[in-house]
Amino acid sequence: MIMNFEISELTKQVAQVARDFSKAKIAPHVMEWDESQHFPKDVMQEMGKLGLMGMFIPEKYGGSGFGYHEYVAAIVEVAKVCGSVGLSLAAHNSLCTGHIYYCGNEEQKLRFLPKLASGEWLGAWGLTEPNTGSDAGNMKTTAVKDGDEWVLNGTKCWITHGISAEVALVIARTGEPRSSGNATAFIVERGTPGFRAGKKENKLGMRASETAEMIFDQCRIPDANRIGEVGDGFRQALRVLDGGRISIAALSLGIAKGAYEAALKYAQERHQFDQPIIKFQGISFKLADMATEIAAAELLIAKAASLKDAGESVTEAGAIAKYFASEAAVKISNDAVQIFGGYGYTKDFPVEKYYRDSKLCTIGEGTSEIQKVVIARQALK
Repeated sequence: MIMNFEISELTKQVAQVARDFSKAKIAPHVMEWDESQHFPKDVMQEMGKLGLMGMFIPEKYGGSGFGYHEYVAAIVEVAKVCGSVGLSLAAHNSLCTGHIYYCGNEEQKLRFLPKLASGEWLGAWGLTEPNTGSDAGNMKTTAVKDGDEWVLNGTKCWITHGISAEVALVIARTGEPRSSGNATAFIVERGTPGFRAGKKENKLGMRASETAEMIFDQCRIPDANRIGEVGDGFRQALRVLDGGRISIAALSLGIAKGAYEAALKYAQERHQFDQPIIKFQGISFKLADMATEIAAAELLIAKAASLKDAGESVTEAGAIAKYFASEAAVKISNDAVQIFGGYGYTKDFPVEKYYRDSKLCTIGEGTSEIQKVVIARQALK
C-alpha cells in the first residue's frame, strides 16, 4: 500500500472543530470532572450536534460519513484536553455504534443509528465479564431462546457508559463454554425489564468517563434485536475490536501529545541555574525521545486508518498501532511528570492526569499482552 503523508483539508477542518470545542467546552471543567468523577453526558450530546458521535456512519443513517483519518484526528484533539471524554467518544463511535453499522441489518441500522450518530442516544458495548476478560470464549452471560424472544442472564463489567447509555450492544453465550461459535450479539435498550446498571468503578484515571457493570436478570428481548446469525457474536466482536483499537491508539496519541506539549512549555519556562531547564541535556533528550515516539505513533495510526478506509484487514496494523501508541503514552506521560519534578506530582499541573489516564490505554480493548498475541499470530500466517 502506498502511503499518502499529506493531511487532507477535510481532516484539518474536523481536527479544528474538535480542537475548538474541546478548548471551549471541556478544558474549563477537566479537573472538576476528574475529582468528582462526573460524566458529562451533555457534552457528548453537544458533540453529536457537531457530527462527532457518528463519524464514520454514512449520512443515510444520520452520520457524518467521514473516514478513519478524520475520526482519528477528532479523538486526538479531544484526548489532548481530556482523556476521559476522548475515551467516551471512541467507545461510543467504535463499539456500540460501529457494531450495529458493521453487523446489523438494514432495519436495525435505520432504527438505531440515527439516534446514536446524533448523540441523542449514548451507546455501550458489553463483552467483558468479572471472570472472563481476555478469555471471552468462556463467558458466563447466557442468552436462551424462548419463542420469539431471548432471555439474558449474567453480568458485564468495565462497561463504558454502563449506567447512562440508552442502548447496549451485548455479547452473550448461546452455546457451550469454549465451543466454536458459542456467542451471539444482541441490542438491549435501556428500560427493558431485567436490565439494570450495577456498580460504578472508582478508577485511577479516566475518571470522568463512566465505567460500570451491566446486569441482566431474566431480561427478555425480541429476536429482532439479535445482530447477525446465532453463534456469530465473537467473530463480530473481533471485527469491531480491530477498528476499535485504532481509536484507542488515537486516544493514546492525544494523551501523549498533551503531556509532551505541557512538558515542552514547562521546560522552556522553568529556570534552574540561571537558564531554562530545556538547555540541560537530561531534559532535552527526554523531549527528543517523546517527540520521536509521537511521530512513530502517528505513522502507525495513519497506516492503520488508511487500511481501514480502503476496506482492507486492519487486524495486524490496528494491534501494532494500539500496542505502540499506548505504551508510548505511558512512557511519555511518565517522562512529562519527571520534567515537571515535584510540581508534576500535584494536581495544580496537567501532567499527573495524563499519567493516570494513559495507563488505561494499555489495558482497554485488549491488553498490550493480547496485542502481542495478535501480532505474533499474524506474523505466523
